Amino acid sequence: MASDQLDNGITRDDALAYDYIVVGSGAGGGPVAANLAEAGYRVLLMEAGGSPDSYDYQVPAFHPAASEDKAMSWAFFVRHYADEDQQRRDSKYTPERKGVFYPRAATLGGCTAHHAMILIYPDNSDWDEIARITGDDSWRARKMRRYFQRIENCRYRTVQRILQRLLRWNPSRHGFDGWLETNKADPLMILDDRPMLRLIRRAVRKALFANDNWLKQIWHSLTGLFDPNDWAMANGKRVGLRVTPLSIAKGRRVGARERITTVQKAYPDRLHLMTGALATRVLFDADNRATGVEYLRGEHLYGADPNLRDARTPAPAPALAPSRIFATREVILCGGAFNTPQLLQLSGVGPAKLLKRHGIPVRVDLPGVGANLQDRYEVSVVNRMKAPFALLEGATMKAPGPGETPDPQFRQWQQKGRGPYATNGAVISIVRRSAAAESVKGPPDLVLFGLLTNFRGYFPGYSKEVRAATQYFSWAVLKARTKNRAGTVAIRSADPTEVPEIDFRYFDEGDDASGEDLEAVVEAVRLARRMMDGARHLVAEETVPGGKVQTREQIRQFVRDEAWGHHAACTCKIGAASDPDAVLDSRFRVRGVRNLRVVDASVFPRAPGLFIVSAVYMIAEKASDDILADARAG
Repeated sequence: MASDQLDNGITRDDALAYDYIVVGSGAGGGPVAANLAEAGYRVLLMEAGGSPDSYDYQVPAFHPAASEDKAMSWAFFVRHYADEDQQRRDSKYTPERKGVFYPRAATLGGCTAHHAMILIYPDNSDWDEIARITGDDSWRARKMRRYFQRIENCRYRTVQRILQRLLRWNPSRHGFDGWLETNKADPLMILDDRPMLRLIRRAVRKALFANDNWLKQIWHSLTGLFDPNDWAMANGKRVGLRVTPLSIAKGRRVGARERITTVQKAYPDRLHLMTGALATRVLFDADNRATGVEYLRGEHLYGADPNLRDARTPAPAPALAPSRIFATREVILCGGAFNTPQLLQLSGVGPAKLLKRHGIPVRVDLPGVGANLQDRYEVSVVNRMKAPFALLEGATMKAPGPGETPDPQFRQWQQKGRGPYATNGAVISIVRRSAAAESVKGPPDLVLFGLLTNFRGYFPGYSKEVRAATQYFSWAVLKARTKNRAGTVAIRSADPTEVPEIDFRYFDEGDDASGEDLEAVVEAVRLARRMMDGARHLVAEETVPGGKVQTREQIRQFVRDEAWGHHAACTCKIGAASDPDAVLDSRFRVRGVRNLRVVDASVFPRAPGLFIVSAVYMIAEKASDDILADARAG
């Protein structure tokens, strides 16, 4: 690619004319870029990280290691509380970084390169609410389901797959021809591990009989064949036992990266990939039309890069001249809930007061850019078992080094694509509705996962602790549909390599005055403990929260202190034209400017579903349709 040096020291790259520039290659940007290229347009896909391949990426069970792999990760440190005393009560708090570790990816495929591969369809009400807010009927759930079908290649509903092929009868409304293969873990793996089987059986019994609706829970589980992605499960009424659909093909992780590389090989003249490119601002003309992107080219440029700094002192940023690249049609930002609002703010689009404070000329005063930050609340109940699980006997939870003999589980994965390494480590999941959600007949807002490890949240080095734990069983609790929308993402300076200030404002610091979120997590912790009651003879001790945490108030304090999240969203929300905090219209277009869209987890008014990646994949497909329709309309 040819370059010219401009008078101001900025390099202009314009030997190639791109129709679209997509910034970020994750679940939003990767599919959008691929779809536009397939439709015949020239697309530049910019990714700040590289595209390394490794066993950490490939092996599903190694996803914790992937999230701390320095070759493809960014390490954010976020605030849960502004109150420093409360923040320091978190055992995961890193004082030198004044925050709690929040893993993000910087690699081809974005966070789909390190997430736990769970693909669970959102609730229909999530889509219908966006349709109601915007008045755009294309967001209705019955229409949005086709995007899920477009991406999914469901491999675990064999009978339904055959019926669809032969009779075109598909009441499950699964997709069977999409680019993203989905499977589920082999349940037969646990049959030879008697203690584990006994633990799970008794936990299920406790969970199903925990309230008066046990018969309904059993019925709901059976009618949907324990499948959370069956259309029958999408109406917000179904709770109970679930299998966990995973984006895994032949025992290996698949996601946005595979979609990108497949299309790039098919259309190398249309889809161009630029890695090691840190976008620093969007370029506009005098009519507020987005015309391109300014960026820095190189490795380890961004402040969250674990290679850039040690635990204490930031390394000086390299003195690089920025370059510019231009698009004739649109620029599409897909950097995620932290980096997309940062890039907009650096480009003069955001809260005027914040921009002026850092000397950035205000192009559009949009107070909603970086506001409305949301996440799940998560905690774990961790038990050290009296003996290791037979399923993990001999497991090292890592690939063999040079000259090392692979452990039995790795050999099974490598040769057959099967075994415990071909899963994400979750052996069972229970979907529940908290008392608050039940009182308003709302969608399920709690999920509990049984994990064969010691997982107590994210902190530097957590993956090593997870790897070494073959004698633990954790109930991971996730509280979705949180009331709190008070979090913020705000630039600290005009330096694009500096990580923004991220403050989630948990619980009473946020806007959940009723305390419903806190009480819901407390309910789930108590349920997790009850589910272990029938297997106490197998447990040496509960390590988290631990035996000293017994009363309801003690559990509340534990949750306040130790909760975390990793599904950040909603910082550039879609909304009605009358909403002053709405950043985007219903077609993903940034208000106040032209030819600029956002397609990532930041677009949602409220974080959808239980796990967010399926919703992001879906909006990528919808946005692609919207972009192409606008292109055809001229």
